[in-house]
Amino acid sequence: MRTDTPWSTLPAREHLLAAAVGAPVLDIVIPVYNEEKDLETCVLRLHDHLARTFPYGFRITVADNASTDRTPQVAAGLAALIPEVRSYRLEEKGRGRALRTVWSHSDSPVLAYMDVDLSTDLNALLPLVAPLISGHSDLAIGSRLARSSRVVRGSKREFISRAYNLILRSSLAAGFSDAQCGFKAIRREVAQRLLPMVEDTGWFFDTEMLVLAERAGLRIHEVPVDWVDDPDSTVHIVRTATDDLKGVWRVGRALATGALPLDRLARPFGDDPRDRVVPGVPRGLARQLVGFCVVGALSTLVYLALYSLFRLGVGPQFANAAALLVSAVANTAANRRLTFGVRGRGGAVRHQAQGLVVFAIGLALTSGSLAALGTASGSASHGTELAVLIAANLAATVLRFLLFRAWVFPDRRTDHQDAREGAAHELRNVR
Repeated sequence: MRTDTPWSTLPAREHLLAAAVGAPVLDIVIPVYNEEKDLETCVLRLHDHLARTFPYGFRITVADNASTDRTPQVAAGLAALIPEVRSYRLEEKGRGRALRTVWSHSDSPVLAYMDVDLSTDLNALLPLVAPLISGHSDLAIGSRLARSSRVVRGSKREFISRAYNLILRSSLAAGFSDAQCGFKAIRREVAQRLLPMVEDTGWFFDTEMLVLAERAGLRIHEVPVDWVDDPDSTVHIVRTATDDLKGVWRVGRALATGALPLDRLARPFGDDPRDRVVPGVPRGLARQLVGFCVVGALSTLVYLALYSLFRLGVGPQFANAAALLVSAVANTAANRRLTFGVRGRGGAVRHQAQGLVVFAIGLALTSGSLAALGTASGSASHGTELAVLIAANLAATVLRFLLFRAWVFPDRRTDHQDAREGAAHELRNVR
């Protein structure tokens, strides 16, 4: 996984003023490979639509992926004929490689792409990029699976598309509805930070980019589109599907191990209204409590299952210690990522070490409860043991949350930072 991105957070989203941009506001990339027949018709139709309906400056960039026919000559001829068109030649194939290369070098604040067949109705283009221009969203995608979309395509492609998106939802917890639609846009400052993290250079590029953006908390706007399938599409379905599944596995593993520095995609404090300071309410307390309770409930179920399993072969004290140790390591990792929002590998070993100290305190409480039970009743039933352990774990849970919040995963913002953010907020209000 690529991780060579700047460490600072993204700037706050702002409305793009065309007069202040200088460069064309929108740069639309059309990645092509051996499309000499359709390229000219596509570019002329797109240019006519933009010239008539788009209220900002625009550019159309043809990204040639090592074509072996006359595609480069057609692209060069269009660039010479139309001022808003330029051509870019790559010597290697791959749609993802083309988009990364052109987007990385573009000076436009909004970057988009669409397929050369123009299967998507162009009337959706302005609704696609408007949320990015206004500062409302970070990325935007066309969706053929939205309720109000109108789609004409065969049952085979329909089944593959829906099955693929179901896989994304179940394996990567994707919230967006259509990863494969060739109709997407992104703000340039987001692309500069996000693209170096995207490893795929082919058809999975879109999916990987969207999954990482969503996991980082960036806002993805979806636009219902009208879409007509291209019967002459040259996409190899089986090979593409196989590569996509490999990509799903690779990205899922990277997310599970914390190998991706998604904190580098975070928006600054105050850009999300849920993060704003409310007098008398500790920052992020409500969300942390919900996350901690969910993780704690799942950890308790795991702990009880492990205790019951270990209890079949050993005494209660050893079974309790072993079950608590295993569940504590998983609990610390889950709370680190889900409850307190710590991403990446930095400090992971220290957090686990501090989590083990918290585990030792919980072990003392639960083991002490078992010892007290044994002293009071001699030989207690398994049900009584579980009841005592549940009560002891509830007490340990409260203490664990307080220690996690104050010691293991503290909010390290200084008073100076808070004052600076407050001053910036007041300045925005004055403006």
